[in-house]
Amino acid sequence: MIKLIGTGVWVCVVTLASVYFSVQLSNQAESTEELPELMGRLQSVRGEITTIPVIADGAVQGYFLSRLSFTADPDLLEKLSIAPNELITDVLYSQLVGNNVINFPSLENFDLDTFRDGIKVALNKRVGSEMFHDVIIEQIDYLAKEDIRANMRKGANQSMTGASKPLVKGENPAASDGSAAPTH
Repeated sequence: MIKLIGTGVWVCVVTLASVYFSVQLSNQAESTEELPELMGRLQSVRGEITTIPVIADGAVQGYFLSRLSFTADPDLLEKLSIAPNELITDVLYSQLVGNNVINFPSLENFDLDTFRDGIKVALNKRVGSEMFHDVIIEQIDYLAKEDIRANMRKGANQSMTGASKPLVKGENPAASDGSAAPTH
């Protein structure tokens, strides 16, 4: 009888010890794992549609249309004294008009990664910390002045953005007939 009670106590002690150590190991693994930036640590800031006139030779040559979104540190966003969209629009104007980031006569040489990095660096420099982590491009188009005038002469009730020239080449599943995609 004593052997049976001793065996039962031994099984209980081994079971309790194994449960205790397995719970301890599983808790340690969770606490050391850090989430990637795009998995919940950052907040998305959606920018507004921005229309920037392209001026060359003393005249407006066309319009640059863009909508950019950003991922940013939510703790730092709360500390901003101005709205993020106003800051984003100001930096976008400064980069495109003041610094001539894009060479509009030769749009074939447009480098999307350089454009994104330039905007991100300018935003972080303006804020003074590493607040903005990624630039997400939702829309980016260029409307030449001639295209706008030709579209206005047609008198059609179409949107002028149908004549836009996307700066980034890619497939558009919505435009199955080969026409330009409508902008946002």
